[in-house]
Amino acid sequence: MEELKALKEEALACQRCNLRAHAQRVVFGEGNEKALLMLVGEGPGAEEDRQGRPFVGAAGELLNKILEAAGISREEVYIGNVVKCRPPNNRVPTREEVAACRTFLDRQIELIKPKIIVCLGATAAQTLIGPDVRITKIRGLWHEKGEIKIMPTFHPAALLRDPTKKRPAWEDFQKVRDLYFALKKEQEVEEFEQLKLF
Repeated sequence: MEELKALKEEALACQRCNLRAHAQRVVFGEGNEKALLMLVGEGPGAEEDRQGRPFVGAAGELLNKILEAAGISREEVYIGNVVKCRPPNNRVPTREEVAACRTFLDRQIELIKPKIIVCLGATAAQTLIGPDVRITKIRGLWHEKGEIKIMPTFHPAALLRDPTKKRPAWEDFQKVRDLYFALKKEQEVEEFEQLKLF
């Protein structure tokens, strides 16, 4: 998709906030450019900064396992973050940094057109649902933005720090899985119907 490529080039050259000065790489996002399901995290960690890819560290390995358990391959989804450069010492990005990077995320969503977005952690939920939401209060509850269903849940890094969060996070992903496969089936039926027209 040419527009997504152009957006990536723009992000790679971005100097809108001071995060770029401290980061090795810009981590734009990756995956299926026509994904029904998009996962949005907070920002790159050390390993992501080193490789220039999202969710490739320990939290990424756990996310891969969660997706696999749900019967969804990483290749069929799109994965990105709210901020594209690593905040120093993995601190939470400031509202100013989020605002500076926000147009990239909004445009990614606009171009990919996912039907479901999973907000991984508080920063993603506050960015896409509301600035004052608390992840512990809203996780597991569907939200809507236009035609997109949004599911907030715990960030995989939080599950590594606190294993008691694993069960509720898995319950959230089961809801995501059920809707995802229902939408996928719907899409396949629509594509088949279109084929019959010719």
